[in-house]
Amino acid sequence: MHQEQREKLIAAIQNVAREGKITCAEATRLADEHQLPRKEMGSLLNELKIKIKGCQLGCF
Repeated sequence: MHQEQREKLIAAIQNVAREGKITCAEATRLADEHQLPRKEMGSLLNELKIKIKGCQLGCF
């Protein structure tokens, strides 16, 4: 992922994350929109110290 794409994705994550948390559905949607594998999205969320809530089927 290019730095510019990464920065846009981080901004999108921070826009929807509340109190350091994001729903599984939101994380999945953002990963799909940014053509990022879910495993990489999970790693990025860990790096940003954002927790996933309401996870569906252990995708992250």
